[in-house]
Amino acid sequence: MAQINKLKIFNDPIYGFISIPNALIYDLIQHPYFQRLRRISQMGLSYLVYPGANHTRFHHALGCMHLMQKAVDVLRFKGITISDEEENALYIAILLHDIGHGPFSHAMERSIVEDVHHEEISLLFMNELNVKFNGQLDLAIQVFKGDYHRLFMLQLISSQLDMDRMDYLKRDSFYSGVAEGNVNSERLIQMMNVENDVLVIEEKGIYSVEEFLMSRRLMYWQAYLHKTSLVAELILTKILKRAKELTLKGTVLPCSDALQFFLQHKITLEAFDTTNLDLFSRLDDFDIISALKAWQYNPDFILSSLSKMIINRDLLKIKLTSEKVPSEDLQPLKERFAAENKISLHDTDYFIFKGKIKNQAYSKEAEPIRILKKDRTVEDVIESSDQLNLKSLSKAVTKYYICFPKQLV
Repeated sequence: MAQINKLKIFNDPIYGFISIPNALIYDLIQHPYFQRLRRISQMGLSYLVYPGANHTRFHHALGCMHLMQKAVDVLRFKGITISDEEENALYIAILLHDIGHGPFSHAMERSIVEDVHHEEISLLFMNELNVKFNGQLDLAIQVFKGDYHRLFMLQLISSQLDMDRMDYLKRDSFYSGVAEGNVNSERLIQMMNVENDVLVIEEKGIYSVEEFLMSRRLMYWQAYLHKTSLVAELILTKILKRAKELTLKGTVLPCSDALQFFLQHKITLEAFDTTNLDLFSRLDDFDIISALKAWQYNPDFILSSLSKMIINRDLLKIKLTSEKVPSEDLQPLKERFAAENKISLHDTDYFIFKGKIKNQAYSKEAEPIRILKKDRTVEDVIESSDQLNLKSLSKAVTKYYICFPKQLV
C-alpha cells in the first residue's frame, strides 16, 4: 500500500502557503469532525450583506494554526523555551478551538442546542479525538482548559489578543471587503514576548495594539453586528425555535436525521454523550438551508413565512436606537399584524420583537493586554496608551433594536 505524504501545504489567500507541521496534525485535519468545518460558514448569514463572505471555519482554523506557528518561532527567537510537546499542543489546541461550532454558529446555541456553548462542545470533540488518537491530545486539552502551568500558552489561544482574533479580523475583512478589519497580525506577533510566564507586547508595538482594537470595534459595527446580519440571525433563531415547538407537538418536519434528532430532544451538556456528539458532528449549514427550502412550503404560517425570508432575503425590518424601546410601543404593531394574518397575539412574537446588542472592543474586567516597557515593568495597554480613544474603546456601547414585518411600516 502506497505511503501517504502527510506534510502537505495549503494555499491560503491571506497568508500564502500554510504548512502542516507533522503527521498527527494532518490526521486531525483529515478526521470527519474537522472536515465538517468546510461546511460551516465563518460569518454565519453575513453573506446576505457581503456576498463574498462565504469562507468557512475550516479556512479560519488553518489560519489560526499558521499564526501560532509564527508566534512560536518569534518567542523561541526571543529566548522563551517551548518544548516540542508544548509546541504541538499549541498547534492542536488552536486548530480545534472552533470545532464545536454548529450550523450558522450562534443561532444554534440559542435554539437547537440550548444553553450549550460551542467552546464546551469543542472540548467534547477534543476529548473524543483524544480517545481515538490514544491520548496524544492530553497536553493540548490541558492548555485549552487553562490547566497547564504556563499561562501564556492559554493567552495565545484565548485572550483579548489571541491567534483566533488576529485571524478572524483579517480573514473576515478580506472576504467581506470591510477594509477596516485588516489588522497587521505579522507586526503584532513580532512584538510578542513573555514576562513572568505572561504574554506581553513590547512597548514599541503599542500602536499596533491600538489599531487592532479599533479594527475590532469597527468590524463589529460594520460586519458582525450589521443590522441585516443581525436580523437574519434572529430570524433563523426564531425558525429553529418554531420548528422545535412544532416537532414537540407531533408535527414531522422534513429535514436530515441529525437535525430531526435535535428538534425532538432537549440536549444538555451532561447529556452530550458519544452518540449525541456524533449526531451533532453530522450537522452543518447544508442541513439548515435544505430544511428551510422545504419548510417555506409548510402549512404552518409562522414556519413558512420566516423560512421564505431567509431563502429569498426578504427580511424583517430592523430599527436601531440608542434608547430602550418600551414594550407598549410594540403592542399596536402586534395587534395589527395578528388581525391581518389571523394569528394569535402570542404568535406575533415570532415577527415583532425587540432586544439589544453590545459592542466592547476591550474589556477591563477580562485578562488585560499587557505592555512590556523598556524598564521591564508591565502595565495594562489602557494605562500605557497616550490615545484617549483607547479608553473609550473599553466602554461598552449598547444599542437597542426593534424588528417587525416591512408591511407594517
